[in-house]
Amino acid sequence: MSLRAGAAEVDITPHESQFLFGYPHVERYSTGVHDPLFSSALVLSDGKTTVAWTANDVIFVDKTLVASARARIAEATGIPGKNVFITATHTHSGPHTVDHLSNEGDPVVPKADPVYRRQLEDGIVRSACEAFARLSSARLGLAIADATGIGTNRRDPNGPADLEVPVLRVDSAAGAPIACMLVCSMHPTVLHEDSTEISADFPGFARDYIKRHSLGRSTPILYHSGPAGNQSPRHVTKANTFGEAERIGAVLGRSVVTALDSVGLRGDIPISVASAMKDLPVREFPTVEEAERYLQAADDRLGALRESNAPGRRIRTAEVDLFGAEETLTLARAAALGRAAAAARRCLPAEIMAVSIGPWSFVGFPGELFVEYGLELKSRCPGAYAVSLANGELQGYIVTAEAARSGGYEASNALFHHSSGEILLDCAVELLGCR
Repeated sequence: MSLRAGAAEVDITPHESQFLFGYPHVERYSTGVHDPLFSSALVLSDGKTTVAWTANDVIFVDKTLVASARARIAEATGIPGKNVFITATHTHSGPHTVDHLSNEGDPVVPKADPVYRRQLEDGIVRSACEAFARLSSARLGLAIADATGIGTNRRDPNGPADLEVPVLRVDSAAGAPIACMLVCSMHPTVLHEDSTEISADFPGFARDYIKRHSLGRSTPILYHSGPAGNQSPRHVTKANTFGEAERIGAVLGRSVVTALDSVGLRGDIPISVASAMKDLPVREFPTVEEAERYLQAADDRLGALRESNAPGRRIRTAEVDLFGAEETLTLARAAALGRAAAAARRCLPAEIMAVSIGPWSFVGFPGELFVEYGLELKSRCPGAYAVSLANGELQGYIVTAEAARSGGYEASNALFHHSSGEILLDCAVELLGCR
């Protein structure tokens, strides 16, 4: 058994101004490019199994785009489509790529641009194909970085979080770096709605730091978003600026560089891929009248906080709760017309994909999972790491039962029932053969 690896990085920065998706009620078209967006790819082969990853600086990838890109990659390389793992980094300062039912009530949000979606797909295909063409003898290993300081639980800074960052290092047989792949469970939302320049947010700055201080400018770095549905930099940021995004990125970058220095490398390591498809239950929506009352209550709470000069972070949480209440009303109206069920069908079945590399596994889930699901996966399957926003999306968050009871933005902006998280988790555990 002899490991081979290849990597590539393709610029997917839009050629024209794009609507920057991620914050409601703001007509936010890009006015320039602060830092480029990339599709970064890694291909690994043990001689029997070949797998390709691509990590992409966009907010979402959907099943349709993934299926098309996989088919093209399979035709060009012979890598089975089911062995191609495609993710979104979830930057909120990149193009609008997927239409969400919950945003239909927001008059400033346009449809996703089909021209850019084609550019994105082309970039994914090109990065994977170029990585495949560069396959050569390699060694790899994994270490854990500590991302303390980049953010916390979004609703409660003392709540559940996962700041362990698995870092996969891949070098050539001669010792030159080929690629680095990491998974970080934190929303890339240092930049807010007042920023109109295209950016990968702090993940892009973290990659740049790692290149400058360790691996070199030409080494592709794949950044995957872990379960970060309830994780945010909100409670640690000093401002919502590019300078602050660079500072947060450097915090992560320094820790990754330290981890890279401790990686032990092996070239005789097996690779396996397993996947499954699962249907998920749709959330039960309130009536339109109930949703209207919920929206009024959220508006009243925000008004009271503003009038009392509450801390800015509490006001921000109440603001996003109001956005969630608006989206619940949109979803309630759609559900009354049967359109919520139709939107769910377009997302299903949900794909769970597990790639094992020796003792480690990367498990891809569609949707924005709460961090509790990633923590539980690691508890039940040591050496397994959850990757969210992989191979599709689920039109919002996959929350916990507790979050569903408590309400708030994430639970309000969910199409699927909270039990979907347990269904996805149990499927992953079964794929990996854990207890």
